[in-house]
Amino acid sequence: QVQLVESGGGLVQPGGSLRLSCLATGSIFNPNVMGWYRQAPGKERELVADITRGDKTNYVDSVKGRFIISRDYAWKTVGLQMNSLKPEDTAVYYCYVRDSSGLDYWGKGTLVTVSL
Repeated sequence: QVQLVESGGGLVQPGGSLRLSCLATGSIFNPNVMGWYRQAPGKERELVADITRGDKTNYVDSVKGRFIISRDYAWKTVGLQMNSLKPEDTAVYYCYVRDSSGLDYWGKGTLVTVSL
């Protein structure tokens, strides 16, 4: 079975940085996309960033220029370097992998809190 496990969340001050990592285990047939979603209490889950087989990256407007997504060529890890963090970035961050059929695999999430 497929498992995705996030790490790296925690408490950080505004303007600080965190790096999230996700490790995928098990077999994912023909993965196409890896990425990160986030969800804050009372708000809808939103796509933060993803990266495709062609290494195209996509970022939500609010994090452009601050976050960088990366993955390994074997599709086993995906990272999210988060810089210049703002209180609005506070959320549970979920990593995911999407296969060629559109099926998504999800991690359980890691909490990022940006606060003084």
